[in-house]
Amino acid sequence: MNLSNKKILVTGADGFIGSHLVEELVRRGHDVRAFVLYNSFNSWGWLDCAEPEILKSLDVFSGDIRDPHGVKQAMKGCDVVLHLAALIAIPYSYHSPDTYVDTNVKGTLNVVQAARELGVQKVVHTSTSEVYGTARFVPITEEHPLQGQSPYSASKIGADQMAMSFYSSFNTPVSIARPFNTYGPRQSARAIIPTVITQIANGQRSLKLGALHPTRDFNYVKDTVRGFISVAESDHSVGEVINLGSNYEVSIGDTVEMIAEVMDATVEIVTDQIRLRPDKSEVERLWAENSKAKALIGWSPEFAGKEGLRKGLAETVAWFRRPENLKAYKANIYNI
Repeated sequence: MNLSNKKILVTGADGFIGSHLVEELVRRGHDVRAFVLYNSFNSWGWLDCAEPEILKSLDVFSGDIRDPHGVKQAMKGCDVVLHLAALIAIPYSYHSPDTYVDTNVKGTLNVVQAARELGVQKVVHTSTSEVYGTARFVPITEEHPLQGQSPYSASKIGADQMAMSFYSSFNTPVSIARPFNTYGPRQSARAIIPTVITQIANGQRSLKLGALHPTRDFNYVKDTVRGFISVAESDHSVGEVINLGSNYEVSIGDTVEMIAEVMDATVEIVTDQIRLRPDKSEVERLWAENSKAKALIGWSPEFAGKEGLRKGLAETVAWFRRPENLKAYKANIYNI
């Protein structure tokens, strides 16, 4: 699908990945409507920090993904929907699981139902590598079993199945993009990389962290954004689940060491019990097989391997070190 002359709706446009995706789409000359969460501050989240040239090109819709009427109104006149709106923090899903069902499952139902009724040409639904749980085999292909090891991952499994059910039942043109651990500028400090960076940048050298032994497949946000656009553009992606990962496995502990090297800091790590997941809920190992993405949509990561991770971390550190960015984070407390 050629996205030129298409109206593109991005839900979750105010968030970490969503704001980067909106900016890239606008830079490419596309017509974008940004769906942001309504609030009385009239804040557009991270889009408030976008360049003026990007902001003046945007059509912004404030609403709530949980409301089917607002979702349908936002989608009117749109040809393509990139659905990123979701609750994503795993610790908060232990705290308030009901909100994850409403936002992730029902929100996705609202999107695909409206897409069906309005005749939208393409829906790209956002999954997560967390749906795989601890790897039973590596690298993890799209055929890996799904395991709900947290309320968050269970809600995303439900959302994925809801989206794909509309493809199977009504031939709604749905594709599922399944990004592995995306990182980069603007990411919430609930995630490990911003947690480490913000603590070091604020002068701390005794870092409060959770488990260090689990492994992850980190994906720089620029690669993730290109992946979403490639899924949207590809006619071969309809009815498919596609991993977006770097195919490079690294432990949390080794990642912390690499961040400290990039920031030229000597650190010690203190285990903070509140940051540990319950034993059976911890995802011990993630490592993406990305050959399907290469074959089907022509996507491969530019920030691949150890050196790609180091390059992405350097760009991320540079962004967080700017005082105007760092002040937005509360590095002295645990952000669930």
